[in-house]
Amino acid sequence: MYDYDLLVVGSANADLVIGVERRPGPGETVLGSDLAVHPGGKGANQAVAAARLGARAALLARVGDDGYGRLLLDSQRAAGVDTVGMLVGGAPTGVALITVDPSGDNSIVVSPGANARLTPQDVRAAASLFQASRVVSAQLEIPLETVVETVRSLAFDSRFVLNPSPAGPLPAEVLAACDPLIVNEHEARFLLGDSAGPAPEDWARALLLRGPRSVVITLGAAGALVAEGSTTSSVRVESPRVDAVDTTGAGDAFTAALAWRLSLRESLAQAAAFAARVGAAAVTRQGAQDSFPTADEVFAR
Repeated sequence: MYDYDLLVVGSANADLVIGVERRPGPGETVLGSDLAVHPGGKGANQAVAAARLGARAALLARVGDDGYGRLLLDSQRAAGVDTVGMLVGGAPTGVALITVDPSGDNSIVVSPGANARLTPQDVRAAASLFQASRVVSAQLEIPLETVVETVRSLAFDSRFVLNPSPAGPLPAEVLAACDPLIVNEHEARFLLGDSAGPAPEDWARALLLRGPRSVVITLGAAGALVAEGSTTSSVRVESPRVDAVDTTGAGDAFTAALAWRLSLRESLAQAAAFAARVGAAAVTRQGAQDSFPTADEVFAR
């Protein structure tokens, strides 16, 4: 019996958000809206998104002993996330500087802060969390060696989900554990380099050859594509049509929803279809964690 549907190993940031009419070019200054501060970070976002949907979720992350750190701890607890794995100190809390234009598209610069101090030793010290979790997810806003140790710490029959964002090289050991590897177009093209074909189906086939057990490619408003194992076929999953307000955190909502549904033993295609609905709901509201829907809100659409 697992205590947690999902353990998230990842980042926790304070999101400093400014709305702009357009993003500045090199050397240019533009005026924006009043500054808004929200709890964020890919790891923290995924944990909150999963808990809001109804998952039993825990977060292994590191924050600073400062106001932003307290904001993040409070937001996790308010969402129902178990914060026993959240470590405090070592550096200031990570910060993400985010600009959002009128179409809802965003640009993000991250100062990792305490996230860069989440170490393999921290992962080893949290062994009981790994043994108690049916699915474990990670991202790349923490050190790669910590992600490697996460893979090595998985329980025998737990499932590993990775969103390699921000995009970076992945060792074979990590790729082989991914079930699935979740990438958007930019991340897929980064991992494949010159070998990337012209279509998502080509990317999925090429990525599977790199070692993951399964692959999910998110396609924004076009939904997602799912491919598994040694099969050459893939499945397209549609996304509901919505009016996008802010895409911040939509990918995290998708990943969290998919991981949770996998913990319930749904097929990858079924989990991706549900996740597409969650991601679509998230872009209809401002912010990251504030935009994440409950399961009732998803099923009511």
